[in-house]
Amino acid sequence: MPNLNNLTIRGRSFEWEQRTYLMGVLNITPDSFSDGGNFNTPKTALLQAQALVSAGADMIDVGGQSTRPKAEQIGLAEELDRVLPVLEVLRKQISVPISVDTTRAEVAKKSIEAGADVVNDISGGTFDPEMLLTVARKGVPIVLMHIRGNPQTMHHLTHYQDLMGEITHFLAGQIAAATAVGIERGKIIIDPGIGFAKNYEQNLEIFRRLCELHQLNCPILVGPSRKSFIGRILNQPDPKARVWGTAAACCAAIVKGANILRIHDVREMRDVCLVADALFRQSSQVLP
Repeated sequence: MPNLNNLTIRGRSFEWEQRTYLMGVLNITPDSFSDGGNFNTPKTALLQAQALVSAGADMIDVGGQSTRPKAEQIGLAEELDRVLPVLEVLRKQISVPISVDTTRAEVAKKSIEAGADVVNDISGGTFDPEMLLTVARKGVPIVLMHIRGNPQTMHHLTHYQDLMGEITHFLAGQIAAATAVGIERGKIIIDPGIGFAKNYEQNLEIFRRLCELHQLNCPILVGPSRKSFIGRILNQPDPKARVWGTAAACCAAIVKGANILRIHDVREMRDVCLVADALFRQSSQVLP
């Protein structure tokens, strides 16, 4: 396991060596793959955020742009119109850190000004050339995820010569780019991008080889929640019925050293984390 520095966000200490942290998904979109349209008003979003925190979420991840495969890109004004009213309501009522799931620097900037604490960028800072500098100026942590193409094209871009080598190379490059513009190394979190330009077999390979990302010496976020590779294993087309498949994937990620899990079903995954942490993390038995 790498020796990671703890990170303090909104007065809360994230002690990476001690336990797994849960990032609760709050999609405020009409078209996300498993909960589109459920929480896309400030009132419904607040109720869901409160439920996630009550269930044990350490952070809430607010996203106004769907990133499911083949999702259409909305305009800047529409993304801001979705995100900012929700953030303003949440910040008054929610004490845990809030991340904003966006690839746009302007959305990141205005979201931070509205109370967001973290930027979660599925493009790893590549879609918007101003993103990394914006995050540096605001002084907040960033999640850098691996992707190829974009949500409309990524399903065609799954050919790799060396899957984990190429993911590691991309993330190392974006870490270097981030630190070069002033983002503190200790404020960078990495994400291998389960389901983003990866096919079924590649998603499984990432779980088996997740330890290889430890060489980058950054906390690792993994987002397996309700995803299609779980549906294929279970022969379960309904994403909301993939809870226990998600639980198994979360346990596997913890065994391999993930530090944050981005999930929908917080209450169930909190139990998974408590047991898996006791079995593996707290005994330093992260498996190679």
